[in-house]
Amino acid sequence: MKKEVCSLAFFKAVFAEFLATLIFVFFGLGSALKWPSALPTILQIAIAFGLAIGTLAQALGPVSGGHINPAITLALLIGNQISLLRAIFYVAAQLVGAIAGAGILYWLAPNNARGNLAVNALSNNTTPGKAVVVELILTFQLALCIFSSTDTRRTSPVGSPALSIGLSVTLGHLVGDLLHRLFHEPSPIFRSCAVVMNRFSPSHWVFWVGPIVGAILAALLYFYLLFPSSLSLHDRVAVVKGTYEPEEDWEDHREERKKTIELTAH
Repeated sequence: MKKEVCSLAFFKAVFAEFLATLIFVFFGLGSALKWPSALPTILQIAIAFGLAIGTLAQALGPVSGGHINPAITLALLIGNQISLLRAIFYVAAQLVGAIAGAGILYWLAPNNARGNLAVNALSNNTTPGKAVVVELILTFQLALCIFSSTDTRRTSPVGSPALSIGLSVTLGHLVGDLLHRLFHEPSPIFRSCAVVMNRFSPSHWVFWVGPIVGAILAALLYFYLLFPSSLSLHDRVAVVKGTYEPEEDWEDHREERKKTIELTAH
């Protein structure tokens, strides 16, 4: 665990999550503001969110995995794909990035467009229970898309993961916006933006519980039922601790040590 945290790659990954979330929130919320010149349509908001997540997944995904979402990070932890410490750092970076992105947008947006920064409560007579189910289903399909399109075990062509994930986010917004009559929030990071407005609605918890439960259910289905890992219990514990090394990496290290010993002997 200490080895993982002390590596430069780890801090690059954490910073990438911070930066990606900042940019995602800035463009996502920016597309949903009530600009006087032209009010945004559901289609415009959905496309903006999809383009933003697809672009960031393509640009920063190779650095950190491009989670950009606490629900996805927690689901990957449950799916035994990342370490506990990495998950903690990622979620912290995502929340700070979301607040920073919302703060920058709040500062730049004119007063007549800023409004409540698109941080809305439930509307269209939607009950909290129904809203949780909507968020759960929409995040469930997004998480499944992410897990499947980025699974390195797949041998069949998967196309562009960034494109697939961007389209999945767009799909979620097209449906979620109509059901809620406000923009769908596929990630709890947008609720952290309420910090900037100092506005916490009674339904605030809905947009945490729904996405997190939906993503975790997707992880349980994908990683333990549909495509279970062949790792032993010992290796699974090592993954959570951050000490797991794949066999190919171990072989590389062994060859390096062998070469070092040979050079020393000469």
